[in-house]
Amino acid sequence: MEEGQLYLLKAHISPYSAGGYANHEPERRRKLLVHKRELKRLIGKTEQKGLTLVPLQFYFLGPYVKVELGLARGKQAHDKRAVLRERDLNREAQSAIKDRL
Repeated sequence: MEEGQLYLLKAHISPYSAGGYANHEPERRRKLLVHKRELKRLIGKTEQKGLTLVPLQFYFLGPYVKVELGLARGKQAHDKRAVLRERDLNREAQSAIKDRL
């Protein structure tokens, strides 16, 4: 959020393949159009500890792109450790199966 406006950053939207010199930059920042009441609600939620706005889905309607937004909370340190432990166990299991074959 910048200057009371909502922007989509670092989202890659491919340019039109048949377009010429007038194509857009794929990763430019894009202004999102939201109602003032909704913007105030989102600003209030994101200022809380650990909440972030995340784009969930994109809908292409003619020249426009609709973005479905979601509020997400970051992982805690113990959650990250559990994911890493599970990933290591899966990797070891896959290598054991591969060795048996």
